[in-house]
Amino acid sequence: MAFDLDMIRAVYAGLGARIEAARTAVGRPLTLTEKILYAHLYGGKVGTAYQRGVSYVDFAPDRVAMQDATAQMALLQFMQAGKDKTAVPSTVHCDHLIQAKDGATEDLAIANDENKEVYDFLASVSNKYGIGFWKPGAGIIHQVVLENYAFPGGMMIGTDSHTPNAGGLGMIAIGVGGADAVDVMAGMPWELKFPKVIGVKLTGKMSGWTSAKDVILKVAGILTVKGGTGAIVEYFGEGAESLSATGKGTICNMGAEIGATTSVFAYDEKMGDYLRGTGRAEIADLARAQAAHLRADDEVYADPAQFYDQLIEIDLNTLEPYVNGPFTPDAAWPISQFAAAVKEHGWPEKLEVGLIGSCTNSSYEDITRAASVAKQAVDKGLHVAAEFTITPGSELVRYTVARDGLLDTFAEMGGVVLANACGPCIGQWARHTDDPKRKNSIITSFNRNFAKRNDGNPNTHAFVASPEIVTAFAIAGDLTFNPLTDTLPGNGGNVKLDEPQGVEMPPRGFDVEDAGFQAPAADGSGVQVLVAPTSDRLQLLEPFKPWEGTDLVGLRLLIKAQGKCTTDHISMAGPWLRFRGHLDNISNNMLIGATNAFNGETNSVKSSGIQGEPYVPVPQAARTLKSLGIGSIVVGDENYGEGSSREHAAMEPRHLGVRAVLVKSFARIHETNLKKQGMLALTFDNKADYDLIEEDDQIDILGLGTFAPGQPLQVRLRHADGDTDLITVNHTYNEGQIGWFKAGSALNLIKLQESGVAA
Repeated sequence: MAFDLDMIRAVYAGLGARIEAARTAVGRPLTLTEKILYAHLYGGKVGTAYQRGVSYVDFAPDRVAMQDATAQMALLQFMQAGKDKTAVPSTVHCDHLIQAKDGATEDLAIANDENKEVYDFLASVSNKYGIGFWKPGAGIIHQVVLENYAFPGGMMIGTDSHTPNAGGLGMIAIGVGGADAVDVMAGMPWELKFPKVIGVKLTGKMSGWTSAKDVILKVAGILTVKGGTGAIVEYFGEGAESLSATGKGTICNMGAEIGATTSVFAYDEKMGDYLRGTGRAEIADLARAQAAHLRADDEVYADPAQFYDQLIEIDLNTLEPYVNGPFTPDAAWPISQFAAAVKEHGWPEKLEVGLIGSCTNSSYEDITRAASVAKQAVDKGLHVAAEFTITPGSELVRYTVARDGLLDTFAEMGGVVLANACGPCIGQWARHTDDPKRKNSIITSFNRNFAKRNDGNPNTHAFVASPEIVTAFAIAGDLTFNPLTDTLPGNGGNVKLDEPQGVEMPPRGFDVEDAGFQAPAADGSGVQVLVAPTSDRLQLLEPFKPWEGTDLVGLRLLIKAQGKCTTDHISMAGPWLRFRGHLDNISNNMLIGATNAFNGETNSVKSSGIQGEPYVPVPQAARTLKSLGIGSIVVGDENYGEGSSREHAAMEPRHLGVRAVLVKSFARIHETNLKKQGMLALTFDNKADYDLIEEDDQIDILGLGTFAPGQPLQVRLRHADGDTDLITVNHTYNEGQIGWFKAGSALNLIKLQESGVAA
């Protein structure tokens, strides 16, 4: 079934004219990224060339997708916008709140019971505002989007950082915070700094144990977790055309781990095959007719170094499988070097769990390749040494692989099939362990492996690899095992695993009994949104207060965070997901994972003159300051806020009285989220000034009366000994974003504009 076919026809109808106008405005051939972006300008008219990495541009995405954890806050905000229906096609996907414990059937039943009020709220608000609703068990948002909504040349935003998965079907798909989604659903422009473009040229063709996953694992090693910041990664070349659409999706999905705005592939027949195989032949035909517009211009491919801001070349013929980790997704190890790295660093060699699936690697092709390895364990009499779990990406995939007997193969190996949900990938894992603090190793085919990410244990060494490599390691139970060269004891002596064999598309086609989709009411005006006043899971929002019109003086330092401070450190997932719709309750996890630079501890900050214990939990200190009417400030290190798109990491500090976040550098999505909530997102002009911040400082932010784009502000540090320091801080606010700050939030400004109070 093809959703929103009329919308897609309209996009293609105007594509050629807009691209030609953009080519004229820019005055040169265009990359694919530029074609799609210029074709989606808000207002539709291409009148000027935008400077990459400099110009702020208003865009009009074609659609919005939201997962259940972030959808709660996004839709609570949308309810305040005063709209009857979303302005663009939008969907909600219930995938984050299902905890993995015993298996799919049991876990889904528990989730439906424990999360009933949240699911009822999401279903009712979707029904009222014309939003498609995908029920619990339907699948993970990104896999469901790839199967149903992504289309070549389109543009979407999603309230999850792995939204770029849709780039596997040639779509510019960008992870955002909920406030951005509200803007688009309300019919407002969506603003983005025009990105730089990184080209990745793929030559040759993969074989053997190497898979699409290994492309992005290698790229992560090249670019690191922030090397893609402010850029879209565009893949091209004969090697790109040899990859399946779902393989392309895997690569684009993990582009979030290099900080990229998104990643994208040009349209090719592999995409057409996938569209047809998933019941969207009409879209495949439309895309084929637009093929020249759904790829970069020929001149770009002929001389890519001239048109991309950075160019990377990878030969798929020689690419090895990779294992990345631990603790960061950019520590990239070719399989031939991994065993030596394990021994050199003293990582636990024994593998306790192997986990495959997730939004990154749960396609039919992924499952068949992993199953071909699993079957060898059965046929060759190999003893599986580690626990093994399988997380299907959607009910469509699960039903089809079950029909084709692949789940039976995993069961024979001893594998446990989990629900079609995020589960262990995001910390929703009730792990079976006798010591939750033990130093240990796991390996997954997921995307992220930050400390405590999967199971809450800071001593879990999590590694990332392809599903087939994960399966082989689970069979061996040993991280020093190399499946390409080593043997294992089996029937009749030592045996070697054969190369995995996979099938891109099911030979008998996809099949499903109930995909899990619920269409909204044609007229939602009479639908009641379900929010109980006494709920501890859901809370209607109150608008944040607008700026006072003065400099911010007398702020207290809440925490000076040291080292990596991701959105997981600022607002943990796992058990805290249950409070994603209740701002006050979830604020009790604010910054509890961040390391205090002054004592090296987490969730322990000086009380800043508050009566009582000198060190207290971060949320407690913030609440006390707020009750005293004293604003606070958070200071951070490099790439602050990397990781998930969760806007709770911005809303919680705002709710608890934090007025500004001052860091060495920001991750893109988090910086935008802070701006959207009416906070000051500032960076040190001189990064060494981070060292001037003392524990008992009172801090003044000066120059707000003339707050303007490109104009630095001043910060005065008033130390406890009476000395002061005056430092310069920078910002990236434009006029519109300064309007958000002055109004108290972007949503406040929308409401003012709707009422005619603000222009």
